[in-house]
Amino acid sequence: MKRLWTPAWIARHVAMVVLVVGFLGLGWWQITRAAGGNALSWGYAVEWPVFAAFVLFVWWRELRHALRSAPGDEPTREEPAQADRVAAATPSAIPAGVRRPVRVSRAPATPVDGADDADLAAYNRYLAWLNANPGARPGDYPG
Repeated sequence: MKRLWTPAWIARHVAMVVLVVGFLGLGWWQITRAAGGNALSWGYAVEWPVFAAFVLFVWWRELRHALRSAPGDEPTREEPAQADRVAAATPSAIPAGVRRPVRVSRAPATPVDGADDADLAAYNRYLAWLNANPGARPGDYPG
């Protein structure tokens, strides 16, 4: 719980309260306008509480994520040297769900019958010309 009272988390808590109260206040304002005869305000009266619920959802998800993460994941500002010593002393373990990327060698595809396609060769020459002449338009191609 101590991790939830850092300056960054206090700012998040305050932002959540301000946004939720503001969005609910705007929703109430839209309800009073809708009751006064503005039919369009009924849509906004529903929309603002949805925004408030979304803010609560994101805040709750981030709160759970912070509580589930290991306490040593985030180094504190007071003791960066101690965090470096702890990181150097513990072997780095790859989590079970994370794997190394598979390296695949890429070889150019060769035609099955061994003959080059004339249209493909012409198109490749056209692309090479466009690459060599960056300011040229496709209509300027001499070939």
